[in-house]
Amino acid sequence: MKPDLQKLEPYPFAKLKDLFDDVTPAPDKTPIALSIGEPQHESPAFVLQVIEDNLSRMAKYPTTAGMPELRSAIAGWLNNRFKLEHVDPGQQVLPVNGTREALFALAQTVIDPVPGAQVMCPNPFYQIYEGATLLAGATPYFINCSQDTGLLPDFDSVPKENWQRCQLLYLCTPGNPTGAVMSYDQLKTIIELSHEHNFIIASDECYSEIYPDDSAPPTGLLQACSQMGDPNFRNCISFHSLSKRSNLPGLRSGFVAGDADILKPFLQYRTYHGCAMPIHHQLASIAAWSDEDHVRINRQRYREKFSHVLKALHGHLPVTQPDAGFYLWPQTPVSDTEFARGLYREEHLTVLPGRFLGREAHGLNPGENRVRMALVANLDDCIEAAHRITRYLSRL
Repeated sequence: MKPDLQKLEPYPFAKLKDLFDDVTPAPDKTPIALSIGEPQHESPAFVLQVIEDNLSRMAKYPTTAGMPELRSAIAGWLNNRFKLEHVDPGQQVLPVNGTREALFALAQTVIDPVPGAQVMCPNPFYQIYEGATLLAGATPYFINCSQDTGLLPDFDSVPKENWQRCQLLYLCTPGNPTGAVMSYDQLKTIIELSHEHNFIIASDECYSEIYPDDSAPPTGLLQACSQMGDPNFRNCISFHSLSKRSNLPGLRSGFVAGDADILKPFLQYRTYHGCAMPIHHQLASIAAWSDEDHVRINRQRYREKFSHVLKALHGHLPVTQPDAGFYLWPQTPVSDTEFARGLYREEHLTVLPGRFLGREAHGLNPGENRVRMALVANLDDCIEAAHRITRYLSRL
């Protein structure tokens, strides 16, 4: 058995199950889950129709590189969304079966497990970053995200010797769980560091299409490269998904894009790993990436939920509108685990303790005394959840 498997912590939802093992939820209330970031809005009907119309394509093996038409649709979306001049669909784009497996697989491709090899990531973080690092034979270096740094990683706190040991840096912008978005200037600084110390940047941008102002979308890593005059996206890879953007988590469809010199060996790794996307999923993905109307409607639905929930929580819980994404990341008046247990016991409402998404690093776990709330349920349930929270708070 691979010994590095012993280094993996239980996944946050396994920890949540253990936390609730001895708790009986209020029997008079229907359950509401704000703990898991699984979109609950309906999937676009036109995308589902493409799948139905092409089920016969399951008789064909798909290629790992994906259909040229899909890579072209993705490149076109990238060019339009991030104001890029020309993304090469043949060399700078690779379809993947959701960003989760691709974020994991990239580390297995690019990490040289020499003594002292490090992979950096924000803290708190999406747990795949840590698992991918450990199983690639490297050591994670956690960069804390605090209120003082706008809930973004405190890159200034990283010693130079750690940058020198860094082989891969995971970014998450918009952040999970914080919702914080990195600016062009911040991305530019990190890109310059990657050039100086020769590490790869993997930017997880799967929440990039859920934001409050249609006229101010979040900046992406490749967009920052382009504005710096680098159409080759040296050392930079971005990850995007249809799960959140298009309410298609079960499609398992996303892509990676960026430095062709990284994507070429990544494709070879994936070919051996057996990660080809089914053809009918590729065709459905073309339809989804080619349409923005359903994405604008989706954003509006999240805006409506944020508006009602934040209004209901105002004056009861210290929480603010995130820069982007669909999470709230409030501070709790008691420990995050006690807060989650109490809500589950008294209100049959599930939230995720922030400490489960963070690690003790540099003297603290920045997830402690916060909880993550995913506003993925329908509007009425989100409003009801907010009222249950205020009732629970009134009893503390």
